[in-house]
Amino acid sequence: MKNLIDVAMKREKGDLVIKNARIFNVFTGQIERGDIAVKGGMIAAVGNGYEGIEEIDAEGKVLLPGLIDSHIHIESSMLSPEAWAGLASPHGTTAIIADPHEIVNVCGVEGAEYMKEAFSRIKMDGVPPIDLYLELPSCVPATPFETSGACIDGAETARQLARGIFFGLGEMMNFPAVISADEEVLAKLQAAERCGVPIDGHAPGVLGEALSAYRAAGVITDHESLSTEECCEKVARGMYVQVRCGSSTNNLADAAKAVDDFNFRRFVLCSDDKNAKDLSAAGHIDDALRRLVAAGVPAKYAIPMATLNIAECYHLKGVGAVAPGYVADMVLVDDVENFKVRATVKRGKVVSREGRALFGSTSRYLPQAVRSTVFIKPVTAESFRILSHGGRMRAMQVVPHSLFTDEVFFTLPAGEAKLKGTEFLKLAVVERHHATGNIGLGFVKGYGLHGGAIGISVAHDSHNLVVLGDDDGAMSEVVALLERAGGGMALVDRDGEDVFPLDIAGLMSSRGVEEVISRTEALRERARRMGVTEGLEPFMNLAFLSLPAIPKIKLTDRGLFDLTKYSFVPLEEV
Repeated sequence: MKNLIDVAMKREKGDLVIKNARIFNVFTGQIERGDIAVKGGMIAAVGNGYEGIEEIDAEGKVLLPGLIDSHIHIESSMLSPEAWAGLASPHGTTAIIADPHEIVNVCGVEGAEYMKEAFSRIKMDGVPPIDLYLELPSCVPATPFETSGACIDGAETARQLARGIFFGLGEMMNFPAVISADEEVLAKLQAAERCGVPIDGHAPGVLGEALSAYRAAGVITDHESLSTEECCEKVARGMYVQVRCGSSTNNLADAAKAVDDFNFRRFVLCSDDKNAKDLSAAGHIDDALRRLVAAGVPAKYAIPMATLNIAECYHLKGVGAVAPGYVADMVLVDDVENFKVRATVKRGKVVSREGRALFGSTSRYLPQAVRSTVFIKPVTAESFRILSHGGRMRAMQVVPHSLFTDEVFFTLPAGEAKLKGTEFLKLAVVERHHATGNIGLGFVKGYGLHGGAIGISVAHDSHNLVVLGDDDGAMSEVVALLERAGGGMALVDRDGEDVFPLDIAGLMSSRGVEEVISRTEALRERARRMGVTEGLEPFMNLAFLSLPAIPKIKLTDRGLFDLTKYSFVPLEEV
């Protein structure tokens, strides 16, 4: 404290002084010109005439607080924590609220411990370039209607939160159980309340009395608002609305219309799921800021949504502002329209400059707990055979640019289902955690693929193997490729086969950023050549067809599930 005071009073030089900056003030919405003096990783002063042991001339560029992602699943990038940090830091990211929901559904709590340890090893001069606030997933499994690699009940939730290694309770996707006051779910919420940790939400379309019940249970955020009106109602009920700018889903346009000069403090930015290609090409939270301002939200409202609002939402002390007594997490950008990041400062250390991370890792932390995670019973072409009795067959209708599906019906002649030449494909979810032999089978309309099969071991949220195709033999080959690779993305078409291994829990790759982007994009392009419908991301949309937490109809390893009825439904109605 004395050192900070002495620097502020110019009795002592700062460790770092950023001079000639245009400093954005999140408290006033104004930009002021001056210097920032840093001592011991903290901001000592904002003013003029300061001297530092190290000095940086900002040359009139804008200095913002470090950018924070209020809700992210790192696994969705398919990158290791080390590779992800090296990609995100040059885009101004200095902290994330991370829900390791995906890897914990595969590996249990050991998956979360892996993420925490991997991030702890990323340092530059002893400083972590990105702070990880790790949440304990609340829904493992996501629903009781699928087989996951682990199970965390109310008692285990209480035990894990009491350890003190988790910052909060991850998104509570099982909103029907919250609203119906299910005892097991209430035990998880009460454990979080006792430990005094935040509870994140996931409640698409939950309004009225149901929303009041959900909020009364202690949930503070939601990233699943489906309309401007829903954003407004959730803010009115005391929630923070997370404005999502991800690769698969994006509610930014609807949320932007809800923001006004009174309620903007109740909106926070997040990416949720963003793949490596989009992170590299478009950016992270800096991308969300660009889009939000382009959508008409004033920069003076948008910037707090990526900084101060998040810090206040999650009670992050001393974070989210460029002001004396705050942690020296800062981002230098050209302007507050394009948000082109020139440098990222973490605790007073320049950790990224001109699009390049100044830290690195020569090796990946890869404990055995997150390796070799695919265990299945033998599968053949016969495993995907579907018999029709001549009745109405139920199918998922995919919707471009959306994770939602509709329900449609079609008829098939009695006997073995033959789909070649039709607009329907077979979908299979193969259980891969305990070799139970479970295979859920169904039909999909509107995907467009023909001449083979594609598959992936990223299948939200229990991450079994999900395979789509018009040829049973090709589907069995895809499963074999995924099993041998220990998980990944695989494809079989008329020209042969290809697979990209995801050797970390079947979700992420230990390879470098460029290889992950090039190999996964090559597979996507090859799948697109098989006719995948415009507006569908070939593998990521496939990964969400097994998620029974998003309406309307989805497939798990146990069968076809209708979220509107909250029950399994038959494939055929006779």
